[in-house]
Amino acid sequence: MSDNNSGEHRNQSEPSRWERDLLNRMVMATVAENRRSRRWGIFFKLLTFAYLFLILGLFLWGDKLQVAQTSAEAHTALVEVKGLISSETKASADKVVTGLRNAFEDKKTKGVILRMNTPGGSPVQSRYINREILRLKEKYPKIPVYAVVADICASGGYYIAAAADKIYADEGSIVGSIGVLINGFGFVEGMEELGIERRLLTAGDNKGILDPFSPLDEGDKVHIQRMLDQLHEQFIETVKQGRGDRLKTDQHPELFSGLFWSGEEAREMGLIDEFGSSSFVAREVIGAEEIVDFTQKEEVWDRLARNLGAGAAKVLARISGLGSGLTIQ
Repeated sequence: MSDNNSGEHRNQSEPSRWERDLLNRMVMATVAENRRSRRWGIFFKLLTFAYLFLILGLFLWGDKLQVAQTSAEAHTALVEVKGLISSETKASADKVVTGLRNAFEDKKTKGVILRMNTPGGSPVQSRYINREILRLKEKYPKIPVYAVVADICASGGYYIAAAADKIYADEGSIVGSIGVLINGFGFVEGMEELGIERRLLTAGDNKGILDPFSPLDEGDKVHIQRMLDQLHEQFIETVKQGRGDRLKTDQHPELFSGLFWSGEEAREMGLIDEFGSSSFVAREVIGAEEIVDFTQKEEVWDRLARNLGAGAAKVLARISGLGSGLTIQ
């Protein structure tokens, strides 16, 4: 009887050990799988961070690396003047002048191209850039400067281009608009029809000049026109100094009227010299086909700070209710 009982006991214990072994193997397999998953997870996370840092590095230092890699031989330096010319845009005097200085100071620069694609903008910013071009030309007399017009080079853009040694454009480019303007709207009659009363308080008899909700004063109009005429004369004188005898003012008295023309007409009038693109000028005129872009790019941190600052200002204005009020302009 005892032998039978011990045999039965062994038969009952065998499945228990087998189950424990199977359970152990399953647990160990699960642990190993979790370890592999964690290792792969860490690997892919590190790979993702490395990729992001690589992209960020290329974004922050890509232009500098490009200049370093391509400066071994003589090259043509390029500086873009693109979009509205203003102290707050990519075509500000600070950014354009910085690019120009870097271009001229590079020992491998054989010539400089100003690639123009702008409708104009601030006369002050344009004058800053014009004067800096003249200063750099005097400091580096062996480095020529050529303005190359893409789609448009009007108003303040031409103010800048006039400082170049020569101006190139396409036959279909828009060139000119040598004039000055100030514009706005008048809502006086509309306010009267709607029964809206304008309440404007000023300290200074002329502080409310050109207020769109008040009638246009004749004395204000005379003052503004005199100022515009003065700025226009400064513009004309700058263009004449830059272009000299190339301007056909006798044949085209409307040249300084504020009109603009196609590149084909502009060449006949002396506003541009020849037809050609940036690559053409680099290859055929300067003789250095390789182009290195010295245009100043906005730093990612500056853009982030500006966006955060603008957002914070809007939030504060919304919270405090200070959306309008007293301003000093």
